Amino acid sequence: MAGPVKTEAVVLRSIRYGEADRILHLYTPQRGRVGAIAKGVRRARSRFGGRLEPFFRLSMELHEGRGELLTVTGAHTLAGHPRLRGDARALDAAARACDAVARLFETSEAHPAVFNLVCRALALLDERAGSGGAGPTRAAALAFRLKLLLAAGLAPQLGGCASCGEREHLRGFSGAAGGVVCEACEAGSFPLSEEAHSFMAAALARPLTEAPTAGDAALGQADRAISVTLEHHAHLRLMPAVGPLG
Repeated sequence: MAGPVKTEAVVLRSIRYGEADRILHLYTPQRGRVGAIAKGVRRARSRFGGRLEPFFRLSMELHEGRGELLTVTGAHTLAGHPRLRGDARALDAAARACDAVARLFETSEAHPAVFNLVCRALALLDERAGSGGAGPTRAAALAFRLKLLLAAGLAPQLGGCASCGEREHLRGFSGAAGGVVCEACEAGSFPLSEEAHSFMAAALARPLTEAPTAGDAALGQADRAISVTLEHHAHLRLMPAVGPLG
């Protein structure tokens, strides 16, 4: 229904439009992904300042008319993530996380768990960017993607063979089958080590703050398992979980 809308939102993407406007891709807890236009926001005296940039968590007032885009009428910062913005690796990781959310959850269907997940991921990137620690890692990025798969109903079967249910001798991963497979069902699969299997199971079970780690080879296998799951069951290819800075 047309009229005012109040919601929290994370800015996934912000695109210049016309002489002074911006088109925003927002993710909200109750409306999923929505598009909005912020009119005049690029003018020097705009009342929105710089808060409509990607990765801001906002309390927003929007107006819903007859068009596809809502109109931004108010925005108040809940989390601006300033440390993240000063760290190239954290910025890159945030962009990849938000792109994954935007592409995997592109409808207006409500997914409060996804909203909370992306908020937590951005907060962690911000905390770690300012801590002087190791910063974003491939393991953390893959743990985030596994949790997105879980929220989308696409979590891979890891407790037993996805084809026959066998719980031992699990040697491979099949995107078509939707999870790990045993020796008897491994045709068309690729090898999945015990370390990679354990990493994926732990990443799904633990909160993001306690994301597990693994060696490069195991992380590579987990990354491939996520990719083939998305290709087979969502017909989707995401950008790599980490870039050259990661």
